[in-house]
Amino acid sequence: MSSNRSDATRERVSEELVDPLAALGLDLEAVELTPAGKRRVLRVAVDKDGGVSMDDVAEATRAVSEVLDGSDVMGEMPYTLEVTSRGVDRPLVLERHWRRNIDRLVKVTLVEEGQVTGRIVAAGDDAVTLDVDGEQRELPYADVAKALVQIEFNRKPGAFPEEDND
Repeated sequence: MSSNRSDATRERVSEELVDPLAALGLDLEAVELTPAGKRRVLRVAVDKDGGVSMDDVAEATRAVSEVLDGSDVMGEMPYTLEVTSRGVDRPLVLERHWRRNIDRLVKVTLVEEGQVTGRIVAAGDDAVTLDVDGEQRELPYADVAKALVQIEFNRKPGAFPEEDND
């Protein structure tokens, strides 16, 4: 399959899935279509505020299957469907990515001045605020070349707000 045809298929799949997933309260984060022998693998990544549960993935899988079965978007070639949540290794690109990771440690590569590591304090429409060594630093999204959440294995229990409700 040519790259252009694959890109067009991926775009059509994305267009078809946005609304049904939104009806479930999910954002479509990514659609990847890769060849796998005589088949293709269609990976659909979803996300939502508060994180994606296994039930959300199951509902999303049913919705995606219904949409694909009811359309010709995937053509005749067989494919395997994988629906997953957005992984922590995915870059923070949109404001909602930053907002959903408030209180997480993040390493930011800036367009002009190297790297900075800090904890996300707030995420607005145009900028993110980080706590960098006890000082608040506002970074306009336009100044961010790349940002990744850092995995913290030794973070104290109760460090995330959602853990305080148990």
